[in-house]
Parts: sequence; structure tokens; C-alpha cells
Amino acid sequence: MEEIFREYSKNPINNILDVGCGTGGHAIPLAKRGYEVVGFDLSELMIRRAKEKAGNLANLELHVKDMRDFQFDFKFDACVCMFAVMGYLTKNQDVQKTLTNIKNHLKDGSLFVFDFWNGLAVMRILPSVRVKIVEDKGKKVVRIAEPELDAFNHVCKINYRLVITENNIVLDEVKETHTVRFYFPQEITHYLEDAGFEILKICPFLDLNGSVNEDVWNVAVISRVVEGKR
Repeated sequence: MEEIFREYSKNPINNILDVGCGTGGHAIPLAKRGYEVVGFDLSELMIRRAKEKAGNLANLELHVKDMRDFQFDFKFDACVCMFAVMGYLTKNQDVQKTLTNIKNHLKDGSLFVFDFWNGLAVMRILPSVRVKIVEDKGKKVVRIAEPELDAFNHVCKINYRLVITENNIVLDEVKETHTVRFYFPQEITHYLEDAGFEILKICPFLDLNGSVNEDVWNVAVISRVVEGKR
């Protein structure tokens, strides 16, 4: 993220807006590096956990808000929206509202960085059942993800089942469903330009020098507010 700031920002970045910050995966490290960070998420539980993790960081604010209609009284030098948060906007009007709202909270020339599922790869590779296992100190967490692809509406419903065991005894089982939208590169370019952003780079997630094709599932976008366009 700091490499992006150094290479693409016209202006010094002092304060950052973290949209859909979750439990603080980006907001907390950025605050620890000296930035003034304001983060928010729709999940009260995630914000509570983020506050626990953040401790007494004076330069970090955390709120419960909706990215479609959040309001702050000041503008930021940069905005980040990571871990496919934009994918939770499944309706076109919500994408438009969110991008316009983010742009209205940024100064002219400010960066907006986010990532998304690449529709080119989703339609070529196709979602499949995935199992992830994590073990530590006798405990095991098994996560099973079963997808349901709705190609016409550009969404994938993922049914998660998590089983937590200790010494082969089941301690807990959790089920939840996430509906995630995927975007095609020209589609997301249209949305951004319509909201007043210019595209600086579209690249594989965490690979600024790579190129996007139908084999790259996670894609990052580096964009900037067009100066003078309000």
C-alpha cells in the first residue's frame, strides 16, 4: 500500500479512509505507521474486535457505518477498500452510490485503492468447493466453502461451514453465506470514470508489475479523483 502511495499519489498522504475495514487488517498497521486513519464497517462485531486489536492508538477512529451513505465532515488524502469489500455491493445503484460517496470524501487528486474478483477468471476457472484446515495447540478449524454461481447477475453465493474441534471433539460449528459480486475490468472502469475517478492501474492483487488476464482471480485497482470534477 505504501508503495502505491509513493508511486501514484500527487499529494502527501497524511489521513486515510478505510472503507469496510473489518477487524482492522489495514487500518491498524497504517495507523501504527503514523497515518491518521478513519475506518468503518457495517458489522458491529468486526468493529468491536478491531477496537480490541487497536488498543489505545490515538490516530485511529473506528465506526459502524454503511459505505453507501456514510458521512464525515472532512475530506481524506486517500481511501482504501480491501479484501473484496466492493464485491458485497450486488446492485448497480449501490455501486454507483458508494463510489460517488467515496469520491465526495476525497480531496482533488486523492487516491482510491481497492480490489475485486475478476469476472474474466471467475467465468474461466469457475468457483469450486474449497476446504481449508488450520491447526494449533490441539485445536483444528476446518472451513468448507461451497459456491453457487449466478453468472447472469455477476454474483457468487458462497456457503461457508466452519467446524472447530479439539482432540477430535467438536467444540463449535458455524454456518454463514456470503454473496459476492465479481466485476469485469471494463465494467469497473466505467463505474469509476462515471463517478469522477481516473484509472491509474489495474493489476493482480499484491503484484504491481503484473498484468491482468483470465487467470488472475483477485485484481487491484489504483484510481485517482479527477481534479476539478465535482
